Amino acid sequence: MTEIDAGEPTPETCLRVAREAAALAAAADDEALSAVCSSSSGSEPRLEKVMHAVHQHAVEAEGKAARAEQWAADPSMPDSALLYCARGAVDHAVRAQEAAGVEATAAVLRAELERRLTSEECAERESGRRRAEAEQEAEERSATGMDADNRDLARMNAYLAEGAVPLLGWTAGHVRVLEAAKTGRLYQRDGQVRQAAERGTWSGGRRVSRERTQDLHAAGFLAVTDVADGVRVLVATPMGQVALELARLHPAGLYENDKAAYEARYARVAKRHKRMDDKKDAAYRLPALERGVVRQYRRPVTLVEQEARAAREAAEQWEGEGGQCPGVEIPAPAAEEGTGRCPCCGLHGVTVAGVLAPPQGHPHRGRRLPR
Repeated sequence: MTEIDAGEPTPETCLRVAREAAALAAAADDEALSAVCSSSSGSEPRLEKVMHAVHQHAVEAEGKAARAEQWAADPSMPDSALLYCARGAVDHAVRAQEAAGVEATAAVLRAELERRLTSEECAERESGRRRAEAEQEAEERSATGMDADNRDLARMNAYLAEGAVPLLGWTAGHVRVLEAAKTGRLYQRDGQVRQAAERGTWSGGRRVSRERTQDLHAAGFLAVTDVADGVRVLVATPMGQVALELARLHPAGLYENDKAAYEARYARVAKRHKRMDDKKDAAYRLPALERGVVRQYRRPVTLVEQEARAAREAAEQWEGEGGQCPGVEIPAPAAEEGTGRCPCCGLHGVTVAGVLAPPQGHPHRGRRLPR
């Protein structure tokens, strides 16, 4: 439930009042039914009319109480919704009792809904709300490893991936190529594409699909860097890195095989071209990731990464300031051998032949110090 004004009754109070009002209305309904059963034939028509009126109010009161129970379990509902239900249940309970001719004890429940909370109760309620929020935040941090802002960012990225990944026309094989490129060990040599066992060792390693690698490079997801001995290293471009992260977030948007991926790309480009050959050529090419998607994506930062970054920045600040950390008092150096303190002010001075000599500029400079 969401927060309401501090002076309004708590959700627990509203639920309890709604239940009690429904119970009182049901009791009045029973009284009206008993009156009909024990009545004479002359008064029976009037009592039946009363019974139906009482029963209608009892049903309404029970409905308000049931709705309050339902809304209390819905986090999106405001607390004012419970107050509305409780007031409605009390009103119908009072009318049921009045129609049944019994004492309107339900009217007392209105006072509980109208009573203003004391300052102590408001403070206790606010403390409980903050405590519940802190506990929920701790649970979500433990489950996700991220703070609230980065969890929101992760949810936005997941929504972004649902719309962007199917438009890429990729299979799981395209993702594996980009994952190999992200390691910095994807290279091309002698017409073959491989993932080296170690970075910088451009020989051997696991073979990688040359066709998919070429398609990703042509679409701008991979960049090529020439190194010695005819070796070309392939790395993911910024667009390729974003596309890889989105594909990991929404693997359901990948296609089962190359045929299904081609057919999906063909269906999207068929309307742009008239000639069949142009349609096929366009479908064979991988589309680039939309610029708007690249701009919108922001990688969430985990709590562990935040702590590591803070430690690194603190170390850099310490080094940049010559080892001094702002806010930390540097202890005074201990008195070296051959030094002493002035008995008047406690400042350090050097001793000459066992006699304390104040430093230059000392107020006692030039004066004879007491033995």
